Amino acid sequence: MSISSLFRRDYLHKFVSVLRRDGAREALRRAAYYAGVIAFGRGRSVFGEAGHVSHHYAAFWRTLVTEDAFFISRKPAEDRKSRRIALIGDLNLPQCRRYRVEQLKELWALSGVELDFSHFEDVPHATDLLQTATHAIFYRVPQCPIVSAYFYEAHRLGVPVMYDIDDPLFSVSAYGTYGNAEAFGEGMRDHFISLAPLYASAMNACDIVTVSTPALRNHAKLFCNRPVYLRRNFADRDSLEHGRMALERIGTEGRERRPFTVAFASGSQGHEVDLATMLPELVRFLLAAPDRRLLVLGHFDIERLPQEIAQRTETRPFLGYDAYLDALASADCAILPLGDDLFNRCKSGVRVIDAASVGIPSIVSNIGDAPTLIEPGKTGIVAGPGQWLEALETLAADRKATAEMGRAARRALEESWSARMAPPIIDPEVRDWVLR
Repeated sequence: MSISSLFRRDYLHKFVSVLRRDGAREALRRAAYYAGVIAFGRGRSVFGEAGHVSHHYAAFWRTLVTEDAFFISRKPAEDRKSRRIALIGDLNLPQCRRYRVEQLKELWALSGVELDFSHFEDVPHATDLLQTATHAIFYRVPQCPIVSAYFYEAHRLGVPVMYDIDDPLFSVSAYGTYGNAEAFGEGMRDHFISLAPLYASAMNACDIVTVSTPALRNHAKLFCNRPVYLRRNFADRDSLEHGRMALERIGTEGRERRPFTVAFASGSQGHEVDLATMLPELVRFLLAAPDRRLLVLGHFDIERLPQEIAQRTETRPFLGYDAYLDALASADCAILPLGDDLFNRCKSGVRVIDAASVGIPSIVSNIGDAPTLIEPGKTGIVAGPGQWLEALETLAADRKATAEMGRAARRALEESWSARMAPPIIDPEVRDWVLR
């Protein structure tokens, strides 16, 4: 989507509405946020507003009723020996699309199940997928006219439906206390809070729900009357292979003669707040020796960094996944700090997976699901408040041991956190729900 699309009539109307209600500052802040979203390829699809396309189903259903073909005699799962999943979701966030959508083809193929996916606003494609599906997954979509139409069509076809989500978008309490929200303003926070009931409504319209972490599962149960199961993120074959090639290109020979590089990756807005939780310790570490560097990957307001480390910081803009792994492989370690709030406690360990795929260890907060992927002292380090400087110094003091820690992290990723139809990746009830 081009930036020129910001000047569509409906967007201009929204801008004027916010201007009148919240003032010029908030209107400009929100416009800048959406401009950034569109610039990085996460804008709305060419199929327009979801609420304006659901009328396509009306003519389709009217024809079926006229021809006495609206009701089917047997469910698709009863007629098909094999299973086929139609995944319909919000595919705009690249990281989410990879870990919650594209990887599922590999995961379900292990059980002989086909999976195809569509953006929820691509009505013709999504509708076609439903016609031949035995099961449907709706990923990260709020209740709206077109999503309601998909649910209605799935029920007409007798297709069981699952809802999948990897952030507490359904939770007013999580957004209300989310520290990262300060980066995009109270007006945007209120916007997300207003959408939370729509995500909860969509969850409760499905037969079962899957989420990415145990904490998110526990929180979802407060809002959802459906069974909630775990399906964690994992390393797929492509990630492992590209990570191996990226590490080979960088090479380990001579690494000790290169500056010790700490990588911080930010896949979305607001993670400056997370880095701030350990920034004083990071600054002390970087300034303690001349051969230390910080590598910032993705979305980040560089003005939030202290001026004294500007000369030691390299920034790279948001990258495609393969290019991101290439950049990450040049570091000695990765850091994953998180502010302690309800939203972050539900976070997964995808950044640990990314780092381990290129053979570098991670230092992570003792918040969220990332510590689950770490064997402390062997594949990485879990750091509580005030422990980051010591952890960084430990890795910098013995770079051979740090490189071995990265190799161990890669082995653990292959052995325990790659695609498998079993815990810790997926609850057996989810597999049984599709295969029964």
